[in-house]
Amino acid sequence: MALSKVEKRAKIKRRIRKNIFGTTEQPRLSVFRSNKEIYAQIIDDVKGVTLVASSSYKNKSVEGKNKSEQAAIVGKELAEKAVKAGVSAVVFDRNGYQYHGRVKSLADGAREAGLKF
Repeated sequence: MALSKVEKRAKIKRRIRKNIFGTTEQPRLSVFRSNKEIYAQIIDDVKGVTLVASSSYKNKSVEGKNKSEQAAIVGKELAEKAVKAGVSAVVFDRNGYQYHGRVKSLADGAREAGLKF
């Protein structure tokens, strides 16, 4: 029986998370992409705490932009907040999505603003 799109992503996500773990020194940058919005958070898996989060939801700076541009802005905002919180390097968790389009734009925006992957 063929897997649905959601089941395929869940399978890929499990495969990725088996190898990626966010520490206190190098937390995990996790991305969630819905049809309309994009969300990102930096997580310390040792403590189980979200350190910094950013999204395009109810964000005035992303209005009137296409989704890839919105993702880049969210990435920059997240990186700026992370640098203020003392985080300079992260492990990127694409959460089962292809590293393409909005996910890539978010990562590039975060790198541009000073985060190291």
